[in-house]
Amino acid sequence: MENFFHLKDNKTTPMTEVMAGLTTFFAMSYILFVNPQVLSQTGMPAQAVFLATIIASAVGTLVMGLFANVPYALAPGMGLNAFFTYTVVFALGFSWQEALALVFICGVINILITVTKIRKLIIVAIPETIQHAIGGGIGVFVAYIGIKNAGFLQFTSEASSINTINGQPLKAGALTLKHGVESVVSNGGIVPALVNFTQAGALLALIGLIIMVILNVKKVPGAILIGILLTTIIGIPMGVTNLHLSAANSFSSTFASLQTTFGAAFSAKGMGSLFTSPDKIALSIMTIFAFSFSD
Repeated sequence: MENFFHLKDNKTTPMTEVMAGLTTFFAMSYILFVNPQVLSQTGMPAQAVFLATIIASAVGTLVMGLFANVPYALAPGMGLNAFFTYTVVFALGFSWQEALALVFICGVINILITVTKIRKLIIVAIPETIQHAIGGGIGVFVAYIGIKNAGFLQFTSEASSINTINGQPLKAGALTLKHGVESVVSNGGIVPALVNFTQAGALLALIGLIIMVILNVKKVPGAILIGILLTTIIGIPMGVTNLHLSAANSFSSTFASLQTTFGAAFSAKGMGSLFTSPDKIALSIMTIFAFSFSD
C-alpha cells in the first residue's frame, strides 16, 4: 500500500484516509437519493437510475484513486441532472433516450478536448467573472428546482393568459379535470408566491431543510444524509412517506429495471432518432454544446 499510494510522502496514514473517505461519502451520499428523484421525472425507472448512480460513482472513484492516485470521490453532478430533466427533456422536447445519447456525445467530446489540452485553453479563454457566474447560475437554477419540487411555491395566472391545460385548449366554463392538472401553458401573467405551509408535503420539506441547515452549521459529518433519513422518518406519521413503495423495491426488481436504461442511448429511440430532421440536428448540436459548456 505504501509503495502504491506513497502515504508517507503525502504525510498521511491509512486511518486518516479511511476517515477522510467516510467523511466524503457521508457528505455526498445524498446524491444517491436526489439523482433518481430528478431523472425519474423524465420517465426513466427510478430503481435503475439509483443502481446506475451507485455503479457510476463507484467506478469513477476507483479509477480516480487507482490510476490517478488522487483522493477525489466522483458522482453525477446535481446541476447537469436538473438541466437534463427540466431543460433538455421538458423544455426542448427530447425523450430521455435521446437526452442520454446527447450526454454520451458530450462525454466523447470532453474526452477529446481533454486529451488534446483544448479544454484547458477554453477554460483560460473564458473570463473569470463568467466562470463564477456560470457556477452561481447553475446553483440558483438547482435551488429553484428544489424549492419548486418541495411545494414551497404556488403560481397564479389570469384565465385570459392560459393557453392550454393538460395539453388541451382552455375552454372556460366547460373544463373538467378528471385526473387533476398535470401541466399548464400560459403566455404570461404568472405570479409566484410562497404557500401557507398547510400541506403536509411542504411542511415536511421545510422541517427537513431546517434540520439540514442546523446540522451543516454544527459541521456534523454527513449532515445532508442524516437530514434525509430524519425527514423520511418524520414523514411516516405525517402520512408523506410511503412505506408500501419501499417494500416493493427489491434487489431483483432493481437489477431488472436496469435493462430498460442500459444501452438506451444507442437504441432507435436514442441515437437513432436524434438526427432525423434538419431542425432536430441543429437543436441537438446546440444542446450538446450547452451540455459541454455546463460540464
